[in-house]
Amino acid sequence: MRHVAATVYAVTTRHDGLAAGILATAVNSLSFDPPSLLVCINRNASLHDPLLAEKVFAVNVLGLSNRDVADHFMNPEAPDRFSTGNWQDIAGVPVLTDAQSSFVCRLVHHHEFGTHSVFIGELIAAHHRENATPLTYFDRNYIDISAAPERSGQD
Repeated sequence: MRHVAATVYAVTTRHDGLAAGILATAVNSLSFDPPSLLVCINRNASLHDPLLAEKVFAVNVLGLSNRDVADHFMNPEAPDRFSTGNWQDIAGVPVLTDAQSSFVCRLVHHHEFGTHSVFIGELIAAHHRENATPLTYFDRNYIDISAAPERSGQD
């Protein structure tokens, strides 16, 4: 799947008073009624069990201006993933205030498949910034899709 461009998301929750989060690309809208998202998380990921226990999570759509947050989340030596970026709690979970978009969800279902769990969350809060370009990941690199040349309709 590295050859398929994907938006980068910081999926977060709070468990036992501590913020927890990972970067993900396996996030999709699921339903308009009720408004809901689908998030796939490896069962070995640090966020998996806290999210399952707390039942509330945020999906922060990272923009180009949030590259520092993505880099910090990916740094295995970073003592606190939330020391970079401006975070606030909404419904008890960390939300990146300057993300392109943020969605706070209540967990309504989860399903295990292979190495991952599929989490389904119903939307309880949302925030969007105008004119933000998503941080996009392609072939193990971040790319700026706003700089892509116009296409003539050919694939």
